[in-house]
Order: sequence, then C-alpha cells, then structure tokens
Amino acid sequence: MSGGGGEEGESLEFTPTWVVAAVCTVIVAISLAAERLLHYGGKFLKAKDQKPLYEALQKIKEELMLLGFISLLLTVTQNGITKICVPPGFTRHMLPCSLDLAPNLESHFQTFYFPGTPRRLLAATAEEHAPPHSQAETGTETGFCARKNKVPLLSVEALHHLHIFIFVLAVVHVTFSVLTVIFGGARIRQWKHWEDSIAKQNYATDQVLKPRVTQVQQHDFIRDRFSGFGKDSAIVGWLISFSKQFYGSVTKSDYVTLRHGFIMTHCRSNPKFNFHKYMIRALEDDFKKVVGISWYLWLFVVIFLLLNINGWHTYFWIAFIPVILMLSVGTKLEHVITQLAHDVAEKHAAIEGDLVVQPSDEHFWFHRPRVILFLIHFILFQNAFEIAFFFWIWVTYGFDSCIMGQVRYIIPRLVIGVFIQVLCSYSTLPLYALVTQMGTHYKRAIFNDHLQQNIVGWAQKAKRRKEQKADRNPGQGSSQESGNTGIQLGSIFPKKASGPGNSSSAPKADGTS
Repeated sequence: MSGGGGEEGESLEFTPTWVVAAVCTVIVAISLAAERLLHYGGKFLKAKDQKPLYEALQKIKEELMLLGFISLLLTVTQNGITKICVPPGFTRHMLPCSLDLAPNLESHFQTFYFPGTPRRLLAATAEEHAPPHSQAETGTETGFCARKNKVPLLSVEALHHLHIFIFVLAVVHVTFSVLTVIFGGARIRQWKHWEDSIAKQNYATDQVLKPRVTQVQQHDFIRDRFSGFGKDSAIVGWLISFSKQFYGSVTKSDYVTLRHGFIMTHCRSNPKFNFHKYMIRALEDDFKKVVGISWYLWLFVVIFLLLNINGWHTYFWIAFIPVILMLSVGTKLEHVITQLAHDVAEKHAAIEGDLVVQPSDEHFWFHRPRVILFLIHFILFQNAFEIAFFFWIWVTYGFDSCIMGQVRYIIPRLVIGVFIQVLCSYSTLPLYALVTQMGTHYKRAIFNDHLQQNIVGWAQKAKRRKEQKADRNPGQGSSQESGNTGIQLGSIFPKKASGPGNSSSAPKADGTS
C-alpha cells in the first residue's frame, strides 16, 4: 500500500524481481536515450558553429538537472511531509474545489480532509482487510495522523500530482520557447533577400558614387510612419503602432532604414556589414536566456498555486496577463520605429545621400532595451504555464474536474494561448530582433566567436601583465597602464555603465542592446 493509504499494490519486498528489473530497464533506457539525444544535438550545433544555440542547449540540460533534483527532493521527503499532521479545520479554507464536492473525492482518498465525514477512513478500512504481510505497511501516514484525530498536511497522492505538474510545466515551457524561436527565426530569415539586394547595390559602383538628394517627406519610411492623418497626435500614433503589429509589422523600408542607421552609428567604416547575420546571432544569443526558468518565474508559480481558490477563477484571469504584456511590447516596438521616423522628419526636409536614423536607448522603457527581453521571457513562460496547467488537469483529474472550471472559462484560455504563440512567433519576436538593435550600444554578437575569444584572451593577458608590473614596481607605472588598458577595453567590455557626461567615439558592445 502507498504512503497515502489509498493506492493499490505491494512494496518491493513482495514485488516479483522480473517486474522490478523490467521497469528499471525501460526507465534507464529512456533516460539514456534522452541524454544521448542531447549530447549528439550539442555536437551537431558545435559542428555547425552555432555556439549561442549550443549554450541554449546547455541551459536546457541545467533545467533538466534542476527537475531531477526537485524529483529526488520530493521523493526523499515524501514520508516526512505526509507525517506532518494538522487539525482538520486547517484544510477547510482556500480550497481549489468547493466542499460540496467532497463526497466525489472519495475515489482520490481525500475523505479524511473534511470534518464531519465518517472517522473510519479508507486507509483504516484497507488496513483491517489487508493480508498479514502488508498490515505493517498499511499503518501509513494517513493512519498515523488519524490516530491523533488529525489529517496529513499533504497526501502522497497530492504530492505525486504536484511533482508531475512541475515536470510538465518545465517541459512545456522549453518546448514552446524552442518553437517560438524556430518560427520567429524562420520569419526573420525571410528578410535575407533584403540584405542580399542591399549588398548588390553596394557592389554597384555607379550606384555608390552617384550623388543624390533624398526628400525626407517622400521617403517610403517617413511616408509610412509619419505622414498622413494624425501625424502630430500622440494618441493616434500609439493607435497606429498598436494596429501595425498585426499586419506588415516590418516592411522593407523599415529594415533598410534601420539597418543603415545601425551601420552609420556603429560600423561607419564598413558599409557592407552583414546586418542580417548579426541580427540572427544576437537573437540566438538572447534565446539561451529565454529558455531558462528563473527564480522569479518559479515565484509566480507559487503565487498562482496560492491564489487558485474555488470561485476566484484565477486560472482564467491570469490568461490576460501575457496578452496585455505582449500587445504592449509589440506596440512599443512599433512606436520606437515611428519615433525614429519623427526624429528625422522634424529635423530635415532634404538630406544628401541615404536617410539616417539615430539609434538611442531613450526610445525604450527606462532607457533599457533589455527590459523587452525580460517581458518576452515572462510572456512565453506565462503562456506555457497556462497550457501546461490545462493539460495537467485534463490528464490527472479529467475534463470534468472542478479544478478545470466551466467550459466558458476553458475555451477563451485555449484561444488566448494559441493567439499568443502565433503573434509572438511571427510578429513580436521579429520586431524585437530588429528594433532592439536601435539602442545606444550594440551587442557582443557583432564579433564572431573567434574574435570574441581573442579579445577576452587579450584582456586577461593585459590584466595579468598589469598585476605583475604592479607587484614588481609598487606605485609606479600601474596607473598609466591601467588607464591605457581601460581606454581600450572600455568600449568593448565596460564594467560599469558610463555616466551621462562620459562619451566616446568608439562603438560599444557591452552585451546589452
């Protein structure tokens, strides 16, 4: 009998050895197959020189290791948890299901949770009718607490279901994150023909040397983003930005203009810079942060489990959180492009050469483009949480479970989940990949892996030489070398954000947008 007193079966002492060996063989085989799959996946990504995706795979391994530890911890502490006894009145408040449904829960061996029910619990009944060799086992946690006129804090069955939910949540989150990046990356790769057409123009000498004057108001980028009704109205501008994320979120004129602004700001000496390849590398680098489950996301799970009270329909209302956040993020990203267009249109009537926008962190929330990545991370997790919770309830308790809720609450949740997944993959994520390049700083993904390693290695050697010189000549020369080294490294890997009065003509790549 199980620790909860309600599950059928015997302990390992009275289980045939062939059953134990067969089950262990299947579990070990599946585990080894999964481990080998991840291993060969990592080797494939390394062979394809996909270091960011390889690091994302390592992050998935870390999450699986965390799940394994949670599983082990729940298993080891199971007996201790189920032996924590509390008065029956403690279990009558903040329930996911109404007490009126208590008689229907007898099949789950939870009759002992509700005062007023017969004191002869199912576990006690099972103990009386159990064979002699299992009577010692049926004196379980339920019987342990019942002898004290109390109930277990958490039954073995409830602990087992909670264990399954945590595993399902992590698996669904990782799966949805991978699918989002795959579909979003496919959308972004469709822009490659824009990059190729620009490269052909750069190689055409007659086009490069041909002098031209651009009428700002006639430029496609300005005409689409600035001209027309409501161009001077902030409210209309936000409404247009909101609606544009649903259709044609990024046009060729947007891509070409933002690309040119990025190159003229950060890579002026290299007009043939492959902006599309850099953008893909930057997105892959960010993906390894999105695929993980941070501590604050686990905190959100705990808060939801606390507030999932009968009658509150918490599972329904929290479904609107990712929708609101995603629409806000998409609107903000579109509005950043609009702001860039306004800045140029308000300053110039005509310019010589191509239209140039000025990237700046001031266009983003809190002057930090990184906030967008944090919100996308939370949106993907929240959506995965909703879907995982639905399937977990369906498989564990059935579609008619009181925890599942009424159909009029279930259908909108599923529709919202699908809507979030599609819009985030094909609109929000591509917008993020492009627009967050319009920050003050560029990302370290602008360097290839080999160059990144060389820069880091050079920086470490320079630091060691400075320390050795300082040891040999205390107080002499160290300050000068330190200052020279700081100038060279400050533009690439600054330790702290520079003050508002500090500026440098050298481009910066501090790992943030």
